Formats: sequence, C-alpha cells, structure tokens
Amino acid sequence: MAASFDAFRYMGYLQSRWRPIAISCGTAVAIAALVSAILPRQYTATARIVIEPPAGTDVRSAVAVSPIYLESLRTYEQFALGDSLFQRAMEKFGLRSGPIESQKRRVLRVSLVRNTRILEISATLPEPRKAQELAYFLAQATIDMSRSLTTDGDTDLIQGMLEQQREVRERLDTINAESAATAAREPVQALEAEAENSAALRAALDRQLSNVGLEIADAAERLARADAAEAADIRKQQSNAKARQAQLRAQLHELDRESAQREKLLEARLTRRERIESDRKAALAQVSAMETQLREARGGARYRGERLRIIDPGIVPERPSSPNLPLNIVAAALLGLALPIVWLTLRMGHDERNTIVRGGRYSVYAKAHDE
Repeated sequence: MAASFDAFRYMGYLQSRWRPIAISCGTAVAIAALVSAILPRQYTATARIVIEPPAGTDVRSAVAVSPIYLESLRTYEQFALGDSLFQRAMEKFGLRSGPIESQKRRVLRVSLVRNTRILEISATLPEPRKAQELAYFLAQATIDMSRSLTTDGDTDLIQGMLEQQREVRERLDTINAESAATAAREPVQALEAEAENSAALRAALDRQLSNVGLEIADAAERLARADAAEAADIRKQQSNAKARQAQLRAQLHELDRESAQREKLLEARLTRRERIESDRKAALAQVSAMETQLREARGGARYRGERLRIIDPGIVPERPSSPNLPLNIVAAALLGLALPIVWLTLRMGHDERNTIVRGGRYSVYAKAHDE
C-alpha cells in the first residue's frame, strides 16, 4: 500500500511540475530542428555487387557455402577500400578536399552483407548524383580489379606453360638434329651389309675347310695303300692340302675377329640410335602433354576465380541520409524529457530527506521543552 502511495505521490509531484518538463522538451526539440536545418544535407547512394563462385564449380558446392568461404570474400572489401582507388575516384569527380584518409572515412562505407555473397558500396556526398556516380564507379573498379588479378594470374600461368613448351620443343629439335647427325656420321646399313657378306664368306670358307679336311683324310687313306712311287706324290698333295687348311683357318680367324669388331661397333651405334629415339619419343610425349595442358589452361582461363557482377548500380537518392530530422527530433524529445525527470527525481528525494531531518529536530526540541 505504501509503495502504491509513493508511486502516486511521485507521479503527482512530476505532474505538478510539468512546466519545466515541457519547456525542456520544447527547447530540445527546437534546438534539434534548428541544428538539423543548419547542418548541410548529405546523400547516400549504394551500389551492390554479387560475388558468384567460379563457373567451373559444382552447383551443389556453390549452394552449400561454408562460413570460411564467406569470410574469405571479405577480401573484396579491401579492393573497394583501397586508398589509391579512392584517391583516383576523388580526382575523377573533382571531390578532393583535405586528407584522403579522413575524407574516405566520411564518404565511403563498404561491407559484405551478413551470410550472403553481396557486397555493398555506399558513398555519402552533398550532391546526390555524384554520390550515385561515385558508388557505381567504385563498384565497377572493384570488378575490373578482380578481373585484372584473375587475368594476370591466367596470363602468368599460360606464359609459364608456353616457356616450358618452348624449352621442350628446343630439346626435341636438338634430339632431331643429333639423330640426323648420328645417322650421317654413323651409318648402320653398310655395317649390316658387311655383316651379311661376312657371314656368306665365312660359310664359303667353312665349306672349303671341310673339303680340304676331306681331301687330307682321303690322302691319308691312299697313302696307306699306295706303293713307294705313288707315296711321294700323295704326300705332296697332303702337304698342299694342309697348307690350304692352315690358310683357310687363318682367314676364318681374321674374319671372326673383324666380325666381332663389326658387331661391337654395330651394337654401339644401334644402342645410341635407340637412346636417341627413346629421347625423341619422350620429348614428343612431353610436347603433346604440354599442348594439351595449354589448351585446357586457355579454355579454363575464364572459369577460374570468383565472378563479380553489379546487380544494383544504385539510384540517385531523393532524401538526405543526414541530418535525419525525425530521428533527431525524437532523440531530442527523449533527452529533453529524461533530463528534467531525473533532476526532479533527485530534487524530490532531497526535499524528503530535508523534511525528515527537520521533523526529527522538531521532535527532539519538543521533548526537551516538555521536560
């Protein structure tokens, strides 16, 4: 009951002093309206960019975007917030005034809409049309910068692959030149023909040696049956046959030695040719692989990196963003209402404490007087 009584007493106390409250509210509202009227009008235009995943990305993965990926998209905020870009924009539209850092804090605001791939670029200027033009210019410059980085990366990649392809082609040309020089300097057809002739000659010598052996054996048999007059002639024939046999064997030995040297030389030349041919095939395979990779790199160049596209170039604002007259008046009215109420509340408490103190002193005085 006491609490209800105190509340009513408090409300009555405030109601009895409504004039200071009304004066405070009116004064605050008037000051807010006057200041809002004096302050220069500022207009804010906003351009919006959508950041789409690379064209080659799977649609399912593009839909299920992770928070880490969304956080990585804040990189594009730094593109639009670059000092050099803002300075170039100020010079383009003739808006340069004062230090570029402080002017950028006043004019530019860039943010990525929460949990989306939409980048908002807002420009605040006294002239609404220039604000829209500045916001659109910064949005387009951000897209151009992103495309330039992607294009530069693709160009560097393709240039590196072209350099590798050139080196592989030079190596292939070197191998082809070595193959041609080796074929001219170290022919194998002549050695192969000589090997065939040597084989035929050896076969003929083998036959002759076999015939001479038979002749020597026949002479030995005839010598065993011959008389003294025939024996001398048979021994002479046998001696001639043995001499031819020794000569044939010497020819076969020399022919085998030459054949061995020829085979060794032919094997070395064929081995060298096989190595060169193996290197040539490997170089051709590398050239073919590099051409395939180069075609894929050129074909997929436009599918790498996020794609930025302006979905809202912004409009020329028709109402100023500041000063916000309704907001300022409401805030001033609340402040004008709160300050006197706080002051009256403190004053009411102070008056009640003084009343209690005076009442206590009066009671003490009356008691002393009665005694």
